[in-house]
Amino acid sequence: MTRRELLNAMALGASLVVPLGRNAWAATGADASSQPTGRKLVVIMLRGAIDGLNVVAPVGDDNYLRLRPSIGLAKSGMENGALELDGYFGMHPALAPLHLLWQQKKLAFVHASGSPDATRSHFDAQDYMESATPGRKNTPDGWMNRLVAGLPGTSTPSRALSIGPVMPRILAGAAASINLPNGAAATRANILDRPAIGAAFDQLYATNERFGRTYRDGKSAHKEVMDAAARSEMSIADGGAPLPNGFPDDAARLATLMRNNPKIQLAFFALGGWDTHANQGAGSGQLANRLAPLVQRLGPLFDDTTVVVMSEFGRTARENANGGTDHGHGNVMWVMGGNVAGGKVAGDWQGLGDAALNENRDLPVTTDFRWVLAHVAERHLKLADRQLVHVFPAMSQRGLGFQLIRG
Repeated sequence: MTRRELLNAMALGASLVVPLGRNAWAATGADASSQPTGRKLVVIMLRGAIDGLNVVAPVGDDNYLRLRPSIGLAKSGMENGALELDGYFGMHPALAPLHLLWQQKKLAFVHASGSPDATRSHFDAQDYMESATPGRKNTPDGWMNRLVAGLPGTSTPSRALSIGPVMPRILAGAAASINLPNGAAATRANILDRPAIGAAFDQLYATNERFGRTYRDGKSAHKEVMDAAARSEMSIADGGAPLPNGFPDDAARLATLMRNNPKIQLAFFALGGWDTHANQGAGSGQLANRLAPLVQRLGPLFDDTTVVVMSEFGRTARENANGGTDHGHGNVMWVMGGNVAGGKVAGDWQGLGDAALNENRDLPVTTDFRWVLAHVAERHLKLADRQLVHVFPAMSQRGLGFQLIRG
């Protein structure tokens, strides 16, 4: 086995995914003189383009059921009715566990939001949302990776974490970040945890200028993750309180690690299966069945955490002949947390009249998704203006025009 193969195996086993070659990643930090903040950000990507018009449905618009006679939600109080939000918008009934957050003003939605790029390709649209450079395919890094480097305080290898089969585009770049595989195997010991083998690798990379720091960062990050997982298991065995809502699966693991390792400040994971071209349903069907487990994974880590949920684009305003929807444009973003100025559906909503639709088929994008992210980064994570420009390059300076984060 070559040194390159050994290091790749080490990086994967240590959960710090570090591509080698001319685009190699190394740990970088923000201005060490700035004060770190304990606030956290979790970003959830719903891959496949979730139908925002049924997540937050404009049930007060007569055009809604005209366009969606079989899959549209009824008004609040009726069979298959939406949950009441503000008299005009209603929330999908599968999101009932989030309704209390709405009432507590810890949940807000931004409707008719998304990427200004017109693509309806899942691959391209996801790439643009993860790089935060719509229309530009050659951006070398993801916006969350740039955010890691710009956060106040000194960066650590475990500052940003994702859960999934590979390191996502959104965390690719110069700052080190951790990627954990899905499932319970993510926090199991690996071959480098054996003392003799670990010592041999320590000696091998002790004086290596190119890979030495990467190796040490990977080992350090792996130890932090394993320690955090061990503390969780110990707490449960000792009769400690379980996680709020009993987060299942990967979301439970992510919440556990963030609770037990305060160095983890940013987290990302993706959920697939939202491309509902057929059998979408109204209050039931594929959409509701996929929303329900998602709700169970969003627990109340809200005092110092903001959770942003987004999808690459929306669905068509009109249902298709198969009882589903096709690729659209504008969508809805969710923002929730203890610091969120919630209880509102924000954004420049223009209705569902034929003249208001994009290309006579979709919601227009009237709020750039980057304005929402920049607002969260500035007000919640206290990112300086000069860092915002770096994280979100080539973004217009128009801004939101409304408040999502209390500050």
